[in-house]
Amino acid sequence: MRKADLTTYIRTAVMILIVYLVVIKFNAWVIIVLFALDLASDALDGFFAVSEASKGKISLITYIKSAIGNKKEHKRVVAYKQSVSKIAPYGPRLDIAGDRVTEYALWATFVFLHVLPLFVILIIIVRHSFADAMLASKGTSSKMKSKFTEALFSSNASRFGIQAVKFVTFSYLMLVWILNYPIIIGYILTAILVTYIVIRGISEIYEGFQSYK
Repeated sequence: MRKADLTTYIRTAVMILIVYLVVIKFNAWVIIVLFALDLASDALDGFFAVSEASKGKISLITYIKSAIGNKKEHKRVVAYKQSVSKIAPYGPRLDIAGDRVTEYALWATFVFLHVLPLFVILIIIVRHSFADAMLASKGTSSKMKSKFTEALFSSNASRFGIQAVKFVTFSYLMLVWILNYPIIIGYILTAILVTYIVIRGISEIYEGFQSYK
């Protein structure tokens, strides 16, 4: 089994555990640390995929340099990212599936616990359904035609930004449920996250249409 795929399976299993721990109101700070590690593992499976595609030419140091803005290394990493779908056609889709499990599980949990209203998860489902459908033919989000969509969706800054906002938002919602933190801040963070997700989704749909031209 590919290391990237195994990492995706593990982070998916860990997310199910996190949901269970949230529901039973386990120690909030332990859950948040576990959640941070789970989100970080998303980058790890990306490294494994690129390392395999490059046959070991891309080291972890090189991958980190690319992630923090080294333009030379970034070009090398992106070139190999774009070849991942050739050696493992299902790999990029499996990675997205793992991302969706993470999001849907958390959104559904907080709706189920009456921390968030139902319409929030409905917006997320509609956004992901259409955006994923339009980008499915690309194989990997690294293959962007437009500089605008690349900056808004697939750039390192955008990827880091969305992960950071997810971490802060869902972590705070955990604190709301477990430690009774003020819900109003949770609503504000949720609104920011949903807006960010929708805007990135619009860029995905736009890019998907560009692929058919």
